[in-house]
Amino acid sequence: MVKNRLASENSKAVSETKIRIPLWIYPSTEKLMERLITYDNCKSPSEFIEKAIHFYVGYISEKDSSRFLSKTLTTIMRGMLDDTENRIATLLFKQTVEMAILMNVVAAMADVDDETLRKLRIKCVEDAKRTNGSISLAQVVRAQRESR
Repeated sequence: MVKNRLASENSKAVSETKIRIPLWIYPSTEKLMERLITYDNCKSPSEFIEKAIHFYVGYISEKDSSRFLSKTLTTIMRGMLDDTENRIATLLFKQTVEMAILMNVVAAMADVDDETLRKLRIKCVEDAKRTNGSISLAQVVRAQRESR
């Protein structure tokens, strides 16, 4: 039996004696393992299999699988999401300002009573739901012409 020192997750060194177990794998799996052993800096198939088992056990045990992603990849993804969130927030703010300007201009030019405004709001909500929020000015102009 071979002695081996493994580092546990809390960085305490644990001395264990390795055991031999029967392992049945397909030849294609063995070829894949042989190809990737050096890629993962493993010295033997046993080391590769043991690393794979530890990874898989940790993966199925953890709810947060980000532990198994590269820290660099996780950092990059978080940065990209933060940038995207900031861009969307900025665009939504600009769009809100432009909508407020448009609404003030329309309100100053049109004399719309409360009941007409309520009906228009209901119609616009229905249109937005029906078109999944994709409404163009051309569509609205055509609809207004048809309703006259």
